[in-house]
Amino acid sequence: MSSPAATATPAAAHEGSGWEKLPYVLVVAGLIGLVVGAVSDPKQFGYSYLVAFMFFLSICLGAMFLVILHHLFDSSWSVPIRRFLEHIAFLTPVLGLLFIPIAWLAPQLYPWMTIDPHTDHALHVKVALFNPPTFYIMAAVLFGVWTLLSYKLRSWSLKQDATGAVECTFAMRKWAAGGVFIFAFSLTLAAIYWMKSLQHQFFSTMYGVYYFAGSVWTTLATVYIIAMVMQRRGYIPILHRRQFHDMGVLLFAFTVFYAYIHFSQYFLIWNAAMPEETFWYVLREQGSWWAVGMITVFGHFFGPFLLLLRIDAKLNLKLMIPMAIWVWLMHYLDMQYNIMPVYHPTGIHFALTDLAAMAFIGGTLAIVFLKYFHAHAPYPQKDPRFEEALGHGASSSADAASEHPGDED
Repeated sequence: MSSPAATATPAAAHEGSGWEKLPYVLVVAGLIGLVVGAVSDPKQFGYSYLVAFMFFLSICLGAMFLVILHHLFDSSWSVPIRRFLEHIAFLTPVLGLLFIPIAWLAPQLYPWMTIDPHTDHALHVKVALFNPPTFYIMAAVLFGVWTLLSYKLRSWSLKQDATGAVECTFAMRKWAAGGVFIFAFSLTLAAIYWMKSLQHQFFSTMYGVYYFAGSVWTTLATVYIIAMVMQRRGYIPILHRRQFHDMGVLLFAFTVFYAYIHFSQYFLIWNAAMPEETFWYVLREQGSWWAVGMITVFGHFFGPFLLLLRIDAKLNLKLMIPMAIWVWLMHYLDMQYNIMPVYHPTGIHFALTDLAAMAFIGGTLAIVFLKYFHAHAPYPQKDPRFEEALGHGASSSADAASEHPGDED
């Protein structure tokens, strides 16, 4: 049997395509918009930047979770997409640098930073968690942990390409086994420190899981589109119907999981009727925030749920491409819903810096991702489940490449 490496398409051969220049345009346009916004309204700039940052952080952490999941369950279907998931996860060091504006503006963004804890009972009981030194130390620790975990998973994967040694597979499984606990704890802390603490009085034991569910949901839609583009352009010809169907199934599953988590948080807070908790939702029923909440209920759950019920829908690009765009929009509104009421309590308010922050952070991450992608083989070359991932034993990858999603309506 021939080595899988022999069938690989070098990513570098495709470098320089016109569409890959778009991230540079986004970075320049976004930077100009951010500079203008920072001068005219620094506080709006800070909150807009935080919304965009948490949006893209969710995709990077979602990719890290999918890599961990791959190794924990010894999956075969996800072998072709594992490499670019590793690259997305390893964007966390870049996000660490992009966090600098948030760290700089933190005293303006987080009201508890400028409040005397002795005058605020809610802050006083949480002062061990919510104080400036701990905030900055925890930020450094979180980015350090994510960088180490994503680096180890990717470096062992690249070593596997070179040697094919079984120690690489075992090492990745060990890092995934320990990493899943580190991942869960660190993601929860990030959601608490950078979003929930905007209103430090709020209590919710489900907030970390809520952010996690939305993160993986958005990541799956993103991965589906990236995989489709990579297959159609010849980067990853071994992708076939199984991968796209399974990504669609997971997207459907996390559509339900997100709805379950968000409803559970709302129901428990409503049922307990404690002022320390209910005020969070009361604020988000003011003005146009009520409409955003209703859009989230129907757009984040009912719409995707009903459209993805059919098995063949998960392979229909006429449905899945608009679905992925819709998922991004819903997740962005979700981040607005969590963050912006602190600054705009009477209703949602879009500003130039909202688009500029999305363009700048998204463009920066896309540039680094493409550099990662072009520097290495586009998919794992010597994974022990490579042939199984093709879905038909020893058949050639050319046969697999002919199975495009969307060929049938």
